Amino acid sequence: MEIKIVYRTYSINQLEVNIKELKSGNEREFRQLMHVYGKGIFNLCLGMIPNREDAEDLTQDVFIEAYKHIGSFGERSHIKTWLFRIALNKCYDHIKYSKRQKRHAITQPLFDKDDNPIELPSNFEHPGVAMENKEHAKALYGALAALPENQHTAFTLYEMQGMDYKQIAETMSLSVSAVESLLSRARAGLRKKLHTYYTRNASS
Repeated sequence: MEIKIVYRTYSINQLEVNIKELKSGNEREFRQLMHVYGKGIFNLCLGMIPNREDAEDLTQDVFIEAYKHIGSFGERSHIKTWLFRIALNKCYDHIKYSKRQKRHAITQPLFDKDDNPIELPSNFEHPGVAMENKEHAKALYGALAALPENQHTAFTLYEMQGMDYKQIAETMSLSVSAVESLLSRARAGLRKKLHTYYTRNASS
């Protein structure tokens, strides 16, 4: 049985924001910042944590922190990179906290001991990924969750956010060659995990 998982990337609106006005506390300019990057930040959070409510909360937290600390933005990188780095740190903190609390679905492996995907929330649908059906989404997110954190991040930024290697390198504070290596290992890990799952299901 051949399974196709199709990624649908979203280009972020190219409207610019005025950094000087942001740093002066201009609320109108800050609303423009949220308008330009809010969708991308939400999709990133949802790609890291498959829970829509948590992703919405984290997106709000990202912009609250950005508003508080915009003065520290040194403009050595693009504002998008700075925001995505904040978002990733929020996601990492959330995952670590959730594992300690053992309250959320994300704290449990999304594949069980028999390599069957554990149920995702019934209303879960990532706007950046087109799936043939719900089972395929469960399998993908289960395999992603099983990857090392940096591989999961690089894969999400490349496939679901449409970032190029340079942008990912800036966001993750890595070299381009390190990003290439992470993506190669992530794809190999996903192929292995998904092949095991789909082979088992094709023969059942």
